[in-house]
Amino acid sequence: MPYRSKVTLIYLLGFTLDLLNMFALNAAYPALGQELHASVAQLSWTNNLYMLGLTLVIPLGTWMAARLGERQTLLLSLALFGLGSALAGSAGTIDSLLGWRLLQGLGGGLLIPVGQAMAYRLYAPEQRHHLTSLVMMVALLVPALSPTLGGVVVDQGSWRWIFFAMLPLTLMAGVLVLAWLPANQPLPAPQPILDLHLLGQPLLRTAMLVYLCVPGVFIGANLVAALYLQQRLGLSATATGALMLPWSLGALGAIAFVRWRFNLTGPKWLLSAGILIQCAALLWLALPWVAAHHAWLALIFALLGLGSSLCSSSAQSLAFLAIAPEQMGQASALWNLNRQLSFCLGVAVLGAVLNQLLPAPQAFAHTFILAALLTLLPLPMVFKLPGTRALGLITRTH
Repeated sequence: MPYRSKVTLIYLLGFTLDLLNMFALNAAYPALGQELHASVAQLSWTNNLYMLGLTLVIPLGTWMAARLGERQTLLLSLALFGLGSALAGSAGTIDSLLGWRLLQGLGGGLLIPVGQAMAYRLYAPEQRHHLTSLVMMVALLVPALSPTLGGVVVDQGSWRWIFFAMLPLTLMAGVLVLAWLPANQPLPAPQPILDLHLLGQPLLRTAMLVYLCVPGVFIGANLVAALYLQQRLGLSATATGALMLPWSLGALGAIAFVRWRFNLTGPKWLLSAGILIQCAALLWLALPWVAAHHAWLALIFALLGLGSSLCSSSAQSLAFLAIAPEQMGQASALWNLNRQLSFCLGVAVLGAVLNQLLPAPQAFAHTFILAALLTLLPLPMVFKLPGTRALGLITRTH
């Protein structure tokens, strides 16, 4: 197996561990809360503290890789993650579980940016969208499947086995790191923990804004939609969750299309299409007649998946297109911090707006309209992006 493929596999395995750790526990909250006598607020912190640890340590990943070496940093990350998983599965109180979730996050936060930087560095700029498509496939499939797998584990055994099941995968990743990655030497030149000068790179800056305003806004709009569908339209929780199936189909189509057309169509038109599609779907969801025509909801969610994933796939490829190999670690840290921020910001903004507008009859419609307007924010910057020839994509492809 080529060295590039080995590094890619290690990165994707680490990314899978991170996503499993975020989503597999969802189905276990009732059983976990009952056994540990945890309140709803405490249960919410089981995920929040993992995310907090993940976010806090991301800027240190590149700094540590420069001093310890990338191989050693990955091994340290996996060791912390595995230790946190074992201790979380053995937790006897909710307080101890929360502490071990934070430790898991600290381990996972080192793993993702360092692995991502190593993988993207090995791809030529015109080939990086192929790696992005693999990343997006993992990002689509693991969150879709892991809650179901977590539910099976809980029904057949205990919520503790969700954490214990992380250990073989963590060990496998560690063995692959030891077997496949060279024992590289630390870099003697000092580096900043976070190089904010990279935000001056227009492609990276535009991609980060797109991710905040399109996938990030979708995450917040999806929370609002779940409340709207159940509280106002009277759909069951099962029917509401089933709408993620057409969303996933739309997202899958977008990922495949970006992989096929990125070098030929260019990021400008792919991003513009994704922004306008998500905006239109959110405005459609705000129309009052949707309440009487539930059959259209599947199409609306398919369009949301198509628009959001056109942007997330294209933006990640665009972000690293002009990044030099020696800057890839710093760019990866900035990108992952922005990704974590997008997970929180859309929910915080749209949730706060909805809370202020309720119980007004148009509260949900106005919140969806705001989400649509926020989706449009990156469009002026996207229109300024160079074409495929200026970016060198067509020339490199041929």
